[in-house]
Amino acid sequence: MMQRILHGHFWTVAPWLKHQIRAPRLAPSSPFAVHVDETPAGPVRLLGRIRHREGASSILVVVHGLGGTSESYYMVEAALRAERAGLACLRVNLRGAGGDGDDIYHAGLFSDLHAAITSPELDRYERVLVLGYSLGGHIALRYAASGSLDGRVHAVAAVCPPLDLERSVAAIDQPERWVYRRHVMSGLKEMYTAVASRRAVPVPLDEALAIRTIREWDRRIMTRRFGYESVEAYYASESAAPRLRDIAVPSLIVAAEADPMVPLDTVRPAIEAHPRSPLLDVQWLRHGGHVGFPRTLSLGFGAAPGLESQVIHWLTRH
Repeated sequence: MMQRILHGHFWTVAPWLKHQIRAPRLAPSSPFAVHVDETPAGPVRLLGRIRHREGASSILVVVHGLGGTSESYYMVEAALRAERAGLACLRVNLRGAGGDGDDIYHAGLFSDLHAAITSPELDRYERVLVLGYSLGGHIALRYAASGSLDGRVHAVAAVCPPLDLERSVAAIDQPERWVYRRHVMSGLKEMYTAVASRRAVPVPLDEALAIRTIREWDRRIMTRRFGYESVEAYYASESAAPRLRDIAVPSLIVAAEADPMVPLDTVRPAIEAHPRSPLLDVQWLRHGGHVGFPRTLSLGFGAAPGLESQVIHWLTRH
């Protein structure tokens, strides 16, 4: 048991650390921007990086996790694998991520993903494949079950997604996970600071920067910004688990049994407690951590080893 726990921590931290030391070089990409016309915030700008491929008819749209950006190491890895697979690739920032400061996002806000997919810059592509990591995977699954999918979306994959927000937040707020929580909170606070420099925010900046847990962040900021009656109402309203039966396109969940950030005991009960669509495939992995996996990993899909290659191969088959 201890060996498995240490294995999960290693594969959560090691890929991130490797990226900090030496980030891989990506093929040239261009800035991406689209506006989501919403109230009361008004038009919200989304940014990202897009790599068009001559002759490509399919594009991979990649969504980051909580506190992440289009430059997070797993997003870069997905772009590398998309390039090798001959796919165009869009790494999209959810609202506020990457320092644009327009607004903040929540766990079920799939309208950002929809806006990116339906932007004029993606009109040239016949097929859209979606890959989300962690909270980005949760958002991708919510989109797949939303009933408002763009018709060009052929398949969705979610890597290490939380499915029950109440359980997941309770887990990451445990004292022993303070390192991971601090890392996530750092990204959220950077985003909030940028937003506060441009528009009114739900709580004063100094108060927001003093928050130490995800639940308190959601209680004080998310509920006020998005009008939920309580943090419990927010989690119940936005959790993906009760909507897995509504998934309308082939979808894949990849979950690591030793994931220290989205633990097995928060994911498996969420899946087992709710009916799910026959279009949903769930893969449990004994090896790996939170969105980080050994290079030799195989899901048995007949592709080159490595999680991203395996998942992209799965996506392109549908």
